[in-house]
Amino acid sequence: MIREGWSGLPFFAKDWPGIEAQLAAEPGPVYPPKDRIFAALDICPPEAVRVVILGQDPYHTKGKADGLAFSIPSGFPGRLDSLGNIFKELQADLGVTRTRTDLDDWARQGVLLLNTALTVREGEAQSHKKIGWEKLVAEVLAEIDRSPRACLLWGGPAQKLGSRHLTNPGHLRVETAHPSPLSGHRGFFGSRPFSRVNGWLVAQGGTPIDWG
Repeated sequence: MIREGWSGLPFFAKDWPGIEAQLAAEPGPVYPPKDRIFAALDICPPEAVRVVILGQDPYHTKGKADGLAFSIPSGFPGRLDSLGNIFKELQADLGVTRTRTDLDDWARQGVLLLNTALTVREGEAQSHKKIGWEKLVAEVLAEIDRSPRACLLWGGPAQKLGSRHLTNPGHLRVETAHPSPLSGHRGFFGSRPFSRVNGWLVAQGGTPIDWG
């Protein structure tokens, strides 16, 4: 059930029924599991958002997507890919060694881990990129643009969305390469996003995120 605060977005009355019907008609598996499609919004209501991290679409490997951008369920036996690089930068930035792969604890501290498409077909990256999720993402970002947040915009698609929908001059904007194995070395490593976010939060009179 979508947290109160997000449930009033026009998307849920106008667009979600059609998307839900498309998902039900898919012949094969769709990820994440149905009860985790809106996990990012379920866990982090608008008034709690302090940090925004934009992903792309969910992992398309069985058992890997859990509804939070970059997050992987505990016990997943495969590669960590982008998440592994995020953990490497966390270690370099704050000296924090994190082994827990699900990021629910970050979300509960006010980190909105939002993918720009909330579902994907098994084995087909970006297969649901154009089924209507962009309307929800635009509405969510417009809602949180009302007050300053820390925005981690990793990669071109996230930066494009940020320039369009996150325009509040009070935001902290950290824009770097995406942490994927293909691009992490092009500016993500060494960007120190976690300490920069925490420094900004403290300067705003808030508490830092416990990234560990």
